Amino acid sequence: MKIVILSREDNYTNRRLVEEAEKAGHEVRVIDFTRCYVQLEQSKPQVFFEGESLNDIDAIIPRIGASVTSYGAAIIRQFEMMGVYSSVSSLALVRSRDKLRSYQLLSRAKVGIPKSVFARRTQDAASIVEMLGGAPLIVKLLEGKMGKGVVLAETRKAAKSVIEAFYSISAEFLVQEFIEEAHGADVRALIVGGEIVGAMMRQGEEGEFRSNLHRGGKALPVELSKKEHNLALKAASTMGLQIAGVDIIRSKRGPLILEINSSPGLEGIEKATKLDIAGSVIDFVVKRAQGKRRRDKIGA
Repeated sequence: MKIVILSREDNYTNRRLVEEAEKAGHEVRVIDFTRCYVQLEQSKPQVFFEGESLNDIDAIIPRIGASVTSYGAAIIRQFEMMGVYSSVSSLALVRSRDKLRSYQLLSRAKVGIPKSVFARRTQDAASIVEMLGGAPLIVKLLEGKMGKGVVLAETRKAAKSVIEAFYSISAEFLVQEFIEEAHGADVRALIVGGEIVGAMMRQGEEGEFRSNLHRGGKALPVELSKKEHNLALKAASTMGLQIAGVDIIRSKRGPLILEINSSPGLEGIEKATKLDIAGSVIDFVVKRAQGKRRRDKIGA
């Protein structure tokens, strides 16, 4: 089987996916999707990479960076039009990258999330703070990632100032309640094909409210409660993601969804759990691609 990983990076996750795919006897390559271009023609969609037509690909594994979501989604859509199986659909990618839309979808599906407010007018700052029960509060950019663009406002005055500052640069952001009892920790569940294949707790450095491993956090294996297990699966399903990293925070009123990542990194969770998660991803992608090929032949 011919598999393409759509990514601009040479990192642990891509190397592990290549390793496991080759171990299983598949042809695999990592392609910088930003250097791909598409040909739009009636009944003949094509994707090209440096002059080469990618018309014999069986499956793609998109690992699209947040800053190029729109272009990445367009490339995925073109492969989908060509009948190539994608481990992340273009629609699910776009949904998951929009934090506001994600929370709206989760809210509608009755999935637990931190109480959040999205607004535009500067004069609403004081009422937003009161609506969320006062400080401390979390203010986060909708386009932030890896803990960047996330601010802890510890007082009402600070919260109002941060909100007004973000308004002044026309940034889109969410204001959320601060879950103090989590003590700077959260849980990530890694989902592949509707099953949780690994889970870890990420603990931020002392005095750090963000748990991201990129910001010095530590990862430890963790056992999910039944509630957390079901919540993670429902959250990924709501977003239409077959492969996802679901971040959960433990609050007094139960587990809440912080974020859903459509391109989760594997380094932290594989090293923490000692599990072959890359192998699980490849097995799932191959199985789905083979199933799609059989269905396409029957329908031809």
